[in-house]
Amino acid sequence: PQLRARLRDAARGMFVFGYDSYMEHAFPRDELDPLHCRGRGPDRRDPSNLNINDVLGNYSLTLIDALDTLAVMGNSSEFQKAVKLVIDTVSFDKDSTVQVFEATIRVLGSLLSAHIIITDSKQPFGDMTIKDYDNELLHLAHDLAVRLLPAFENTKTGIPYPRVNLKKGVPPDSHNETCTAGAGSLLVEFGILSRLLGDSTFEWVARRAVKALWSLRSNHTGLLGNVVNIQTGHWVGKQSGLGAGSDSFYEYLLKSYILFGEQEDLEMFNAAYRNIQSHLRRGREACNEGEGDPPLYVNVNMYTGQLMNTWIDSLQAFFPGLQVLIGDVEDAICLHAFYYAIWKRYGALPERYNWQLQAPDVPFYPLRPELVESTYLLYQATKNPFYLHVGMDILQSLEKYTKAKCGYATLHHVVEKTKEDRMESFFLSETCKYLYLLFDEENPVHKSGNKFMFTTEGHVVSVDGRFRHSLWEDVLAGEEQSAQAAKPTELKAANLSSNCNRVPDERRYLLPLKSNYMRQIDRMVGLI
Repeated sequence: PQLRARLRDAARGMFVFGYDSYMEHAFPRDELDPLHCRGRGPDRRDPSNLNINDVLGNYSLTLIDALDTLAVMGNSSEFQKAVKLVIDTVSFDKDSTVQVFEATIRVLGSLLSAHIIITDSKQPFGDMTIKDYDNELLHLAHDLAVRLLPAFENTKTGIPYPRVNLKKGVPPDSHNETCTAGAGSLLVEFGILSRLLGDSTFEWVARRAVKALWSLRSNHTGLLGNVVNIQTGHWVGKQSGLGAGSDSFYEYLLKSYILFGEQEDLEMFNAAYRNIQSHLRRGREACNEGEGDPPLYVNVNMYTGQLMNTWIDSLQAFFPGLQVLIGDVEDAICLHAFYYAIWKRYGALPERYNWQLQAPDVPFYPLRPELVESTYLLYQATKNPFYLHVGMDILQSLEKYTKAKCGYATLHHVVEKTKEDRMESFFLSETCKYLYLLFDEENPVHKSGNKFMFTTEGHVVSVDGRFRHSLWEDVLAGEEQSAQAAKPTELKAANLSSNCNRVPDERRYLLPLKSNYMRQIDRMVGLI
């Protein structure tokens, strides 16, 4: 308990150092440059610098993205101060061209999460109320979403344009190509907004995009590609995998169902999960028994199921966490162990790792949260102290290799440990939050009796009856609606043989994976 408390405080200290440095050196700009101790906004000189411009919209991004982390850590005075700052200083009436997906998950999601925390009658995180609060964050979220709506117009498929100018709409020189995750992971935030406002528009356009993508899946494998033309519906990128370009599409099918209870979302998720298991999974059938290679999910051609390359990317490390949510804990344990072995080898996760060459293909690490997120969710599911040790290892690596003069810096190269002058906003909204929650057993997220779900940017949302009822259902009511009136709350895992009950208590203090399988994975990534 003492060590856990120390680690919890260390995770909080990590957040505080990053957040305070941002507020001191960078606010009101979008991001902190932790090496030069200054702020940065969009790259106006080079509009084609999408790595920066997709994310930075000149709207104090890091402050907004960190709001609910302040609440989860119980810092009510700073939370109230930050919310007032956002209300007083942030405007979306900006000549900024941003990615619809990034603006949705980082900004819209955080505003909604903070609004829900402020207006929660139970106040589980302590007193997070704002004096004379008049739904300002909800109005800001609404304003931003309205500025994102032009992306959904003039597209023949209903799949949105990837980028939008917050003042002028879709830029005239816009690309007609977008990735599956970018277009198909807007439903949680847009759905919450619609249900809070009683205006179906936002949920409707987000849902139409999901259905359009779903209808384009291969009729042979049932898989989706990673890049699609929004006018023709033609797949430009035929890679089907669990990493960049696809990851959160699957995550949001399940999370939309958990939040809104729409049966079709669960049906799509279950079908997608079955196809992933059939075509993407390689290695032995069971995680913790039998012969053969450890399970691994690879990138394949969406039409043939043939292997397309031999790399996996760090974003894929979210998948064990998603498997925990559907109760496929055994498989999650195995996949997580593989990513953790890579982390142990480098003290970070390279953006792309080639499992055949046992080396990074793309060697940078931008402080991503996915491995921490899966570690946290696996700990919640198994209560196995192994995952506390993993968290300790990650925390120590971050302190050792990424701490900079003001804040924490992207690793330019995981082998050489060189730094880049960037601290992405998700470091404060996700990486620090999940680390803190891993060690904070008594947190209201775990103890308050409220059920919470995390968005793909780590924003906490209460799983609440009011999101299961949409005001416009009455308008659309017909036979179909009344048949669905009693919305099921239970979740059936796609492969029913494994569910949360599979991990017996006595296994709680053994390694989650038998040591011979652990060693096998260590050999696979060149640790031994």
